[in-house]
Amino acid sequence: MGLLLYNAGIGFVRAAYWLASLVHPKAKAFREGRIQQTDRLQQTFPLRENHPLAWFHCSSLGEFEQGRPVMEALKSSHPNVKILLTFFSPSGYEVRKNYTGADYIFYLPWDTASNARWFVTEVRPAFAVFVKYEFWFYYSRALRTNKIPLISISAIFRPTHVYFKPQGFIFRAILRNFTYFFVQNNESLKLLKSIGITAASVAGDTRFDRVNEIVTQSGENSVARGFKSGHRVMVIGSAWPDDMAVLLPFMNAQRGSLRFIVAPHEISESFMQAIEGGFNGKSVRYTKTSEQLALDADLLIVDTIGLLAQLYRYGEYAFVGGGYKEGLHNTLEAACYGIPVFFGSNAPYDKYQEAVDLVAKGGAFAVANTPELTAAYEQLTVDKEKYQHAVAVTRAYVASNLGATRVIMDYLNKILQSWKGV
Repeated sequence: MGLLLYNAGIGFVRAAYWLASLVHPKAKAFREGRIQQTDRLQQTFPLRENHPLAWFHCSSLGEFEQGRPVMEALKSSHPNVKILLTFFSPSGYEVRKNYTGADYIFYLPWDTASNARWFVTEVRPAFAVFVKYEFWFYYSRALRTNKIPLISISAIFRPTHVYFKPQGFIFRAILRNFTYFFVQNNESLKLLKSIGITAASVAGDTRFDRVNEIVTQSGENSVARGFKSGHRVMVIGSAWPDDMAVLLPFMNAQRGSLRFIVAPHEISESFMQAIEGGFNGKSVRYTKTSEQLALDADLLIVDTIGLLAQLYRYGEYAFVGGGYKEGLHNTLEAACYGIPVFFGSNAPYDKYQEAVDLVAKGGAFAVANTPELTAAYEQLTVDKEKYQHAVAVTRAYVASNLGATRVIMDYLNKILQSWKGV
């Protein structure tokens, strides 16, 4: 019965995506991206006697960032290992389909018995690494049947997950197909043990290694440097309209004593115009200004992608978007620079372990509205000790959570030692 419901669920989701693809561009990309993959896969994977293949699967872009440090560490230490990267979502595939750290990049075919048997037989990986929440019945079963190690990394579990409910036996069966789990925290480890899974250990979240790498490798940004020019700055990352509805009154009230860098989550002309129209001071757009022209601005709008992680270095404060409706974005990128972090509290953030930890320790502040943001900000500006405490917390939190990639690589190295081509 459980498997029938699982199959019915997969069928329902497939039908929903097909219908949505008629009107929604992302759903259309999701459907079209899987068309004609069979021929490309068959042409891509000839016999590879001396080149073991490592298969990494990520749902979307966030999971990719968790898998990336391990892929790059693997490629560095074993250059003859080929890496296959698959995505479930077009928001991951379309952004990273040209990622040079992987040798092959595909969409994951739907999780059906025939697809999984064919895919695993065609690809023949030495091992598979599924990131965070990626648990598929037929793929995990096919890998286990073929005695191919399947490892879950950066996994995190909560008591509310179906795996730990009486009705979740089919989902527990998926977990039992995995060879090993590297989980983010002790609660996840205890939950796995409660259902009889002991091949697991706490490694932490590989995102810490990734964001720390970004921080250490990022150089100066001349426009942001000119904009800052000795002023205090709040960097607002991945902002949505709901965030700006709270932030703009705050920004107008603090204009003159604080400058703002705003990086919208989605760059659209209408959204950027709305930000400019709602702000009372002088604003400039990143691609239309220079280090010299930015000197006198109060607001810098980042109208391009890929810069946010390096721009946090110019802030004394950070505000991370998504916390009012869409879901909180990456707070670690800001925390890596040792600055206090604000975010909206209207959307539950308890599934983001780092956000929960940073709030509890006094390095981050969840605010429901403009008055709460103003009050939290003013406390930090008036109480210098509280500000320094927040700085110390964010720095120490990131530093204490580094190293997950090394732990995982120790395990993968042991698998590869038995492969004749390594």
